[in-house]
Amino acid sequence: MRGWRYLRLTLHLLQGAATLVLVYPLCAKTTQLTLRQRWSQRMLGILGLRLQLQGMQIAPGAMLVANHISWVDIFVINAASPSAFVSKAEVRNWPLIGWLAARNDTIFLRRGSRGHARIINAEIAALLDAGRNVAIFPEGTTTDGRHVLHFHAALLQPAVACGHAVQPLALSYRNMDESYSRAPAYDGALSLGQCLANIIATRELVARVTVSAPIETSDGIDRRRLAQQARMAIMQDIGCADDGEHL
Repeated sequence: MRGWRYLRLTLHLLQGAATLVLVYPLCAKTTQLTLRQRWSQRMLGILGLRLQLQGMQIAPGAMLVANHISWVDIFVINAASPSAFVSKAEVRNWPLIGWLAARNDTIFLRRGSRGHARIINAEIAALLDAGRNVAIFPEGTTTDGRHVLHFHAALLQPAVACGHAVQPLALSYRNMDESYSRAPAYDGALSLGQCLANIIATRELVARVTVSAPIETSDGIDRRRLAQQARMAIMQDIGCADDGEHL
């Protein structure tokens, strides 16, 4: 089973690369988003992940705020609603995945550069104004999925500045008996290859996305309070206390 999954994954990545080079330039943006969503859904299927959406509908033109567990999170969100992503600049150098991300509206953020942050904020605002969803992981790093770290409120500033809603997405990975699974977690000293091997070795998992109601920003809410509200909504949906204790 593992060998077959690795083979299918390799072929799927190559097919995605070919689509980006040969098909994307000929398609309208709406068609590109549909292709991305279907490709991500097939990616999850190859990895043995079954997408489970619950809660509210994802609103167009909203900043999607999610807790961060794994590199798979990007494909899970794209399978639910194709989005642009804000990612750390290091991802751009990942073999093939970094190239695919760059060709799929990923915005790479260089940490510690205020000038670059202003450029990024303007790009995000333009996407939101165009009715696109932009997804961010405001923890700034990954966890094992049992708790939610502090949210960096500055990442939410573009939504506040242009008056677009922020919509929390609570991500969790579960075994078929509903128990928590650590297999997709990409944290600590774990390498990308080791994380992939853990996922491949697991027969079947549920990738659960719990969507909360959008939080409006047009009433003058400041970004710190906005970050706190989004974090609390996600913690409630995955079932963890404010001190990080898993319930």
